[in-house]
Amino acid sequence: MSKNYISIWINIMTRVISVSIESWSEFSIKDICINISSGGTPSRKVPEYYLNGVHKWIKTQELKDCNIYDTDEHITDAALKNSSAKIYPKNTISMAMYGATVGKLGIMKSECATNQACCNMVVDSTKADYRFLFYSLLYRREELIGLASGAAQQNLNVGVISNFRINLPTLSEQKVIAATLSVLDDMIELNNQINKTLEEMAQAIFKSWFVDFEPFKNGEFEESELGLIPKGWRVGVLGDIIDIFDSKRVPLSNRQRSVMEKKYPYYGAATLMDYVDNYIFDGVYVLLGEDGTVMDEKGYPILQYVWGKFWVNNHAHVLKGKGVFSDEYLYILLKNTNVASIVTGAVQLKINQNNLTGLKIMIPPEDVVKQYNDVVKDIFACFRSNADEIKILISLRDTLLPKLISGEIRVPVEEVV
Repeated sequence: MSKNYISIWINIMTRVISVSIESWSEFSIKDICINISSGGTPSRKVPEYYLNGVHKWIKTQELKDCNIYDTDEHITDAALKNSSAKIYPKNTISMAMYGATVGKLGIMKSECATNQACCNMVVDSTKADYRFLFYSLLYRREELIGLASGAAQQNLNVGVISNFRINLPTLSEQKVIAATLSVLDDMIELNNQINKTLEEMAQAIFKSWFVDFEPFKNGEFEESELGLIPKGWRVGVLGDIIDIFDSKRVPLSNRQRSVMEKKYPYYGAATLMDYVDNYIFDGVYVLLGEDGTVMDEKGYPILQYVWGKFWVNNHAHVLKGKGVFSDEYLYILLKNTNVASIVTGAVQLKINQNNLTGLKIMIPPEDVVKQYNDVVKDIFACFRSNADEIKILISLRDTLLPKLISGEIRVPVEEVV
């Protein structure tokens, strides 16, 4: 742990006082909220509902236990009028009720609508601090998910969430506890924003070079089955530039993982699922969803750029770039490649290995790829460094979280931030 984070930890811990819990009261979530309800999805059969939309619209995959400033999609006034979607105010807490993200949380930092899989809680500010409720739900997430119904898929509902009971100190103490935890979350959020900008930079360079061909516009072009491409480039298949390590994957059941030390990341098709006591892979890799969650609404693949020691189950393809094609080039290439044409399955979507390796792509000359690698290598080095710092900050926050939310340690109320 770096000296900076040690000093942060010491600073936070010297602000808390260790006393027994007193005068905390139990409330149901509905007791401290003005409104608890779910959203809706405007008809996808009416593209105009999503074209030039002005209202932010949250889907459950955008709930990542953090603040939400913007959304992937925006909807129109007509979409609101002709669906069950509705606008919620700033600081509304949203929780995923089912699917792979069940229990995940977000705080709206501006007015937003959501889909029907989100339970949205508008907190009464005279009774509770919205951030304290957020941290309480984060702390007791597994307990709440344990109340979910459904054998194949865990499903929460508005009623279950509304009746869930939490302990609350005075409003003043709620604010101090929330502010203490927010110190770390603000730093996590800053690093996330920096990494978002870094990835956008790498994307912009890729688009300039390999989509718009801006550095090559003064050269000759020729026809190909993918359209006009610079002379000397060629059309190939993804299998030409990747190595696949799917044969090394090993799935682990919930029961197996439950008795393991939480040391190394365990990845699934779309996200980090758990931590386990050993690893299969060590290095930089690109994970692409194989079944279940394999593409977004626009047909682009679900990807994870990962590094270090980790484990992967059998629901994500494990890829590396081959030869001069770096893992970073591969990651950005795939983010810009529509895969809808190679997805099979009506109920359970799947991208099989044969279809993946046979996907048609444009292949630039090796010297051009090397130039791109040189340009983005420092961008991704910074990205990885920031992400590693985020993991440390999350660890610090998660150590404090149960102690503060349970009342095991208390913060002096006079230190309201």
